[in-house]
Amino acid sequence: MSDYFGKEVGKLGFGLMRLPKKGGSIDVEHVKKMVDLFMEAGFTYFDTAYVYTGSEVAAKLALVDRYDRNSYTLATKLNVNAALTEKAAKKEFYTSLERTGAGYFDFYLLHALMANNYRKYERFHLWDFVRELKEKGLIKHLGFSYHDDPVLLDRLLTDHPEVDFVQLQINYADWENPSVTSRANYETARKHGVSIVVMEPVKGGALADPPRAVKELMKAHSPNMSFASWAIRFAASLDGIITVLSGMSNLDQMKDNLSYMKDFRPLDGEEQKIIQQAQRIMGNSSTVPCTACRYCTEGCPMQINIPEIFKAMNLQLGMGQMEEAKKAYALAAQAGHMASDCIGCGQCESACPQHIKITDELRRAKEMFE
Repeated sequence: MSDYFGKEVGKLGFGLMRLPKKGGSIDVEHVKKMVDLFMEAGFTYFDTAYVYTGSEVAAKLALVDRYDRNSYTLATKLNVNAALTEKAAKKEFYTSLERTGAGYFDFYLLHALMANNYRKYERFHLWDFVRELKEKGLIKHLGFSYHDDPVLLDRLLTDHPEVDFVQLQINYADWENPSVTSRANYETARKHGVSIVVMEPVKGGALADPPRAVKELMKAHSPNMSFASWAIRFAASLDGIITVLSGMSNLDQMKDNLSYMKDFRPLDGEEQKIIQQAQRIMGNSSTVPCTACRYCTEGCPMQINIPEIFKAMNLQLGMGQMEEAKKAYALAAQAGHMASDCIGCGQCESACPQHIKITDELRRAKEMFE
């Protein structure tokens, strides 16, 4: 356990973006069981967002209504891309407060800042807005989540010394990835003395099922450890980390994460060497670096299920599972929404936190499967 800002926070955080579903809606009863296990293990950090459909309400039902307010740490986010006006953007905070019933937020973030939207946060005066909320006690700790390069990150942290923390995508596969720049962003935040919440440590689940060569490497060293455990422990072993978010979707994932994070042990020297070998292997991968955040699908005029198409591609590109990939693509492209239906409008690429050239990848999917 670590103490940040006067409150004890465990090294594992519960990301509420990929909650289990039943009949198309979040399975709140299942989430309650996950929350109970998480809290019983001594962890307190829960992360949601205004744009995570149903997540804030699920947080109220499974957490806020059932536990003392001082026993947990709740974070949520304001997304400027979901608002057409300054008034609508500011209303997001009060909507989140109403949905969760939390009274205040321990951690509040401006959501997914990058080159194509950070000026809109400034234009809508949202930095001033969240500072005022903090002065009123409605926000305890102010930060932002980030998906761009270290140059812009350095500028933002220089212009906004009031920032208490920053949320960064950090995982061993993206450590030197030029489109994600995990290491450079991490080092920039630490240069400013800012603590970090880690997101996407398992890269949207991809590192829970890494390429075969990586699996063999990890199993040879620790046969009983899950592949996800390597990814989460890598991020949690870095200095200045508040917590590492894991977007858990079921009880089994929760139990696995708790099994090695309850008594967290940083990676030792031999394990660090194995991670470095895995990084070299992953660096030669032709897979699509999609984390299935689904930001790309919300405005797609052709309603293409982009993340599932990329998942199908990766079965073949990363695992060599050609028949399984074809079946997965057929399922993803059902109802007539195929990769070849892409009209190249580019809205998906402007929304993608991974900066994937989605239209190019959809053309590659067309060549692979159609």
